[in-house]
Amino acid sequence: MPTKDERLMAALIYVLSFFTVFIGPIIIWLWKKDESEFVDHHGKEYFNFLISYTIYGIVSSILVIVLIGMVLAPIVGLLALIFTILAAIKAYEGERYRIPTVIHFFK
Repeated sequence: MPTKDERLMAALIYVLSFFTVFIGPIIIWLWKKDESEFVDHHGKEYFNFLISYTIYGIVSSILVIVLIGMVLAPIVGLLALIFTILAAIKAYEGERYRIPTVIHFFK
């Protein structure tokens, strides 16, 4: 079971992403990844999530041309919000949460 500090740092990765999409989470991850395997897991998971949803957003934006993107783009945005909140809660509870629909670039 991860310590309270590890759980807090892992949850902060996701919470700070609402304010600083890249800078806040990467600072926490780089600062704590060598000290905590739990924080390292959630840092990798967040950046896999960020890369995946950036790709999904770009594809759905391009698909606006054929009108499918007008449906997909809001869905991608809503899923990103929901999965970020869920991941923050799961991290604070001490779970090794894997976000669905994420392509795992970092293992």
